[in-house]
This record gives sequence, C-alpha cells and structure tokens, in this order.
Amino acid sequence: MASVRYVAIGDSFTEGVGDELPDGHVRGWADLVAQGWADALGEPVEYANLAIRGKLVWPIVEQQLEPALALKPTHLSFNGGGNDMLRPRTSVTGVVTAFDRVLKRCDEEGVQLIVLSGANPSGQLPMRRLIQRRGDLLSHAVEAHLASRPDVVRAYNWFDAELATPPFWSEDRLHMNSRGHHRVAARVLDALGLDPHPEWWSLPLLPPAGARGPAYYREHVGPWVRRRLTGTSSGDGREPKFGGGWNAVAPSV
Repeated sequence: MASVRYVAIGDSFTEGVGDELPDGHVRGWADLVAQGWADALGEPVEYANLAIRGKLVWPIVEQQLEPALALKPTHLSFNGGGNDMLRPRTSVTGVVTAFDRVLKRCDEEGVQLIVLSGANPSGQLPMRRLIQRRGDLLSHAVEAHLASRPDVVRAYNWFDAELATPPFWSEDRLHMNSRGHHRVAARVLDALGLDPHPEWWSLPLLPPAGARGPAYYREHVGPWVRRRLTGTSSGDGREPKFGGGWNAVAPSV
C-alpha cells in the first residue's frame, strides 16, 4: 500500500475546470499535486478526486466527505464556498461551519486535512466589488477559525495578488486556466513541505483567448444566470472524474 493516499473533495476549483487537456478531460491543481507529490517522494501516490463542479459547500460535505473518508486516505483536501459566495444570501458562518464539520471528521478518522481557499477572480468579473468583499470576509473567517490548528495544512490562495491577475484565468474569467492550476498546485506542495517543479509557479503566458464585451455576457454570464433562475447546476448529473477508488500516480522523473 502506498504511504500517501490522497483524496480531494470540492467544486469546479478542485475538479480542475479551466485546465482542459486536448482530449477534453479536465486536469487541475489536485491532479497536479498528486503527480508532484509522487515526483517529490520518488514513489507512487494513491489519488482520488470526488469534486464536482457547481456544488455549494454543504452539498460537498454531505455528498463527498463520507465517501472520501471511506477510502481510508492519509490526506484529504477540502475547498468550498466559491459558489455560495456568488449567491445573494450566503451565510459566512454557515460556510465556516462546513469547514468545521470536515475538520471534525478528519480528526475522528486520523486523516491529515489540507484546507484551501479559492483563487480570487473578482478583478475580471461583473460585480467585482461585491465578490471581492464576500471573498475577503469568507477567507478571513476560515483563516481565523483554523488559526489555533497548526496541524492543518493550509494553502490559502485568495490573497495571492499575482494569481488574481488575468494571465492565470480562463476565458470565462471565473475558473483558473492551466497557469493558475499549476500555481495553486505549487502552493499546496510547498505547504506540504515538498519542492514543486519550479516552473509551476509561473508557466509561460498563454495567448489571449475568450469573448469580450457583449459576446462575453452572451457566452458566459447568460448561461450562469439561466442556471440560477431555473435552479440547475453545471454539475447536475455529473459523476466524479476519479471517484471509483484509488488511482496509482507514479513518479514522472
């Protein structure tokens, strides 16, 4: 059995949306962490990812946490609240309570918890001031709540000023691109006391892509608004990309 068994739970941030491979599959920072971890250790890492795009924080906890713990991991990463933050009546206390539930269950199962805050997309989005304010409140609240737990691995991304700039974001401006996911992976590996591949901190710039002006609102904002009005989610009917058990990630070097 591998010495590291790592499972990730969360929403599109953890699923890897924005880091699409040529075959159409998404990769993302969690996949990269598993690979970078195996490379740093020089041995295989067992990896599973139960994250599904569009999920609010409590559905993540209620639907993904126990199946993840049933795999008997050594490490579990958790992020949530990004989709809640875009809703008008989000309770910061409710989001922090979800983090507390995950921490409690990891303590009970003897699992090392890795907590992330999402990257900050507000600079490129409509309603940027509102999103910035809510993200600041949520990030500060989670950080304050976990301040007395030095045993929790932390990879806080919200206040990474470079990561918040346009070159790290995909054409929808809401999800990170490959550069962004690599930078978050580097931050997680660094928090674990491992050396990430140096180039992951800032890959070469990608060519500009994506619609602008009215075309941006038509292609990206309009569908999001329609989902809110109809009570649907981009994750409806989706299964986790790595939810059927452990996947062995071998060192690449």
